[in-house]
Amino acid sequence: MREELLAIIERNSRIDLKELAVILGVEEIDVANELQALQEEGIICGYHTLIDWEKTSIEKVSALIEVRVTPQRGQGFDNIAERIYKYPEVTSVYLISGGYDLLVSLEGKSLKEISGFVSDKLSTLDSVLSTATHFILKKYKDHGTILTKAYEDTREKVSP
Repeated sequence: MREELLAIIERNSRIDLKELAVILGVEEIDVANELQALQEEGIICGYHTLIDWEKTSIEKVSALIEVRVTPQRGQGFDNIAERIYKYPEVTSVYLISGGYDLLVSLEGKSLKEISGFVSDKLSTLDSVLSTATHFILKKYKDHGTILTKAYEDTREKVSP
């Protein structure tokens, strides 16, 4: 039940207990108890709403920053990752494989604000060796949800 429950609520965290119980074939109280246990164990870490900010009047700029760092003895990448994720602009931090060590996603009001964060805060941290900034120009799919409509050919058909 646990894996199936997690898969369902990952796709739709607003599904109600009654519907979950029917899908899983168990009692509502069992679903409620399992959700509580998953939260207490830290498996469920939070609930989020996915918003397509391009469809609002609110200006937001998103960027992905690749960061190369010097790992600290006995701590690895954890300390520097913690220092980075504590900034409110930062939305995610991942340890990654490849040419860089960390992938940092962040949001700001403008390109200038993001650039300022990278040059004034991120690049000045002791362990940071280099960064590469990639601005997100358009989101097509986010957290498994398609944000754009499929292309429709609206041209009139011409027949000979």
